[in-house]
Amino acid sequence: MKNRKLISHESLDSTVKQLRSASAKLVFTNGCFDILHPGHIAYLTAARGLGDFLIVGLNSDTSIARLKGSDRPINKLDDRISMLTALESINYIVTFDEDTPVALIHQISPDILVKGGDYQTEQIVGYKHVKSYGGEVLTVPLLEGYSTTAYITKIKAL
Repeated sequence: MKNRKLISHESLDSTVKQLRSASAKLVFTNGCFDILHPGHIAYLTAARGLGDFLIVGLNSDTSIARLKGSDRPINKLDDRISMLTALESINYIVTFDEDTPVALIHQISPDILVKGGDYQTEQIVGYKHVKSYGGEVLTVPLLEGYSTTAYITKIKAL
């Protein structure tokens, strides 16, 4: 069965155009979402609440390995897509191989770009682009005590 939330780069333009023609407010966020945990769920739910549609840019396996090290990701791309697809908060998922989603942000030009509260808004990738057309760049508070890195460290210590 086809995953209706997973969209290709090729169909992204037409999807965004269709949503904009309906005057939808588009929210974009991105991440690895390697080991899905309650912090991710709270974050994605909050991000979705900021607009009409949430598009998630998902790092590919090779992108994660470059950013986090050769022992990552723990969960491969298809598994991460499967888990994220199950979340009601997410409308669309688009993967990317680059280290940052800057090309996706330029392609989508979301109304709202959002990241977790551990980021300073001016340092969020895509900040200048989104601000250039009057879009918003926001952070949402993180749920205390949840971190993929902390989970991995704890498991390795067992």
